[in-house]
Amino acid sequence: MPRLCRCHCRSRWGGWAVADHMRTALVEDALKAARAERGSLRGAVFHSDHGSTYTSKDYVRLCTDFGVTQSMGAIGSSADNALAESFNASLKRELLAGAPAFADQASAYRTAFRWANRYNTRRRNSAIGNIAPNTYEAAYSTTLAEAA
Repeated sequence: MPRLCRCHCRSRWGGWAVADHMRTALVEDALKAARAERGSLRGAVFHSDHGSTYTSKDYVRLCTDFGVTQSMGAIGSSADNALAESFNASLKRELLAGAPAFADQASAYRTAFRWANRYNTRRRNSAIGNIAPNTYEAAYSTTLAEAA
């Protein structure tokens, strides 16, 4: 069954990868995709659970190399990761539409690509004033440049 891993950068879906496994290489590929999309991740905070993929020496080294700070909450605290879990639930509900899994890896990739594009460019997000994440980030970047 294809597995989807994503990196959520600020308000946007920053990078993602699809594979038939849930090993460190999958989360590394998603982080590398986020870096390729954004140019730099220096100063970003990556919040995750304490899974072995996120605590492996290779992944910690990659985060360090990219200037990403890892954030992990308390073990056993469901409230700590509630935002990410809510996002994952929406993603699965909307992408799978009741199906138990994708037919194959290619259809998982195409479906996730379309969803991420819509999420970043058109989907309104109540946490950022009911505007699309790309619109929010463009305004946020402009505000930072003007303040400097």
